[in-house]
This record gives sequence, structure tokens and C-alpha cells, in this order.
Amino acid sequence: MKAKTISYVALFAALTAVGAFIKIPIPYIPFTLQILAVYLAGALLGPRLGFLSQLCYVLIGLIGVPVFTDGGGLGYVFKPTFGYLIGYVLGAYVNGWLIERFRLSSIRSIFLANFASLITVYLFGCVWLYESMKWFLQTPISIYHTLLYGFLLPVPGDLVLCALCSLIIYQVKPRIVQFVKNKEVNVQ
Repeated sequence: MKAKTISYVALFAALTAVGAFIKIPIPYIPFTLQILAVYLAGALLGPRLGFLSQLCYVLIGLIGVPVFTDGGGLGYVFKPTFGYLIGYVLGAYVNGWLIERFRLSSIRSIFLANFASLITVYLFGCVWLYESMKWFLQTPISIYHTLLYGFLLPVPGDLVLCALCSLIIYQVKPRIVQFVKNKEVNVQ
């Protein structure tokens, strides 16, 4: 990988870490701005590098750097919210893949790619929440409560962020593409 590519991956991993510390506490799952970095990483870096940026974020946290909402370390795997972190990695890939594969460029289509990413994050998050409460914490919760606390309460804010990121991506992505093309022409 080129140094520039590594720096882009690191930038989006860092943006995800910063988003972890901007949070609104709600029961079980705090509302954070991490999902913004997931949408942007997938859309602006593409599926492979978006995936890699979020994977780096998760691995940095698992080795003990306190970049997650509640710290870091290998023990974080046993927290009820760890599934959302897995969802970030896969969500960035889904977002990037959809935008790249179908050449999505309208606000509406970008919103749908962001929404698919959001559903990916919540799918892994809710499954992990349910299973971790049952197996790791020995305090099982019902599927209803899993969906209530793991999806219904935090998702409205994430939908607003989904729409906001659609506008940002719509405005920024064409400029980045043009910038890269100009750089390639100047190098040749």
C-alpha cells in the first residue's frame, strides 16, 4: 500500500474513534457519531479500504488503546455492544460496495447505500447484544427488549446521520474523484 492510502485508512479509523467520544447515553446502547465515519469510509474510500479502516479501528481498540465508547482491550469482546463494532467493519464494506458496484451518485441512492450499511451494523449489533446478555452476562433479555434497546431507541438519530451523510457524500465524492483525476494527469 502507498503511504497516502495508509494515511486515508488511518484517518477514517481515527474519525471513528473520535465519534466514539461524542455520545448521548441511552439504556444499553449509547448513541454516538461513529456511524458517520462508517458511512464516509465506505463511500469515499471504497469497500476494501473502508473495511480496512474500520477493521484497524476495532483492532486498535482490542489491543488496549481506549478508542471504544467504554475504553478498550480484548475483554471488550464480551461487552454487549461489541457486535456494533463488527457491524462497522462490515457496514463500511457494504456501503462502499453498493456505491461502487452500482455507481450510486444521487442523494437518494447514496441514502439507500447508507441505510443498507446501517441495517448491517444493527443486525450484527442486535444479535451480539442478545447473545452476550444471555451467555456472557448471564442476564438474558427478550428479543423484544433487544430490539427496543438495541435498535428502536438508537436508530432515529442514526437515520438523521444517514441522511446528513448522504448529502455530504453527494457533495464531496465528485470533488474527490475530480481531484484524483487531476493528480493523475499532473503525474503523467
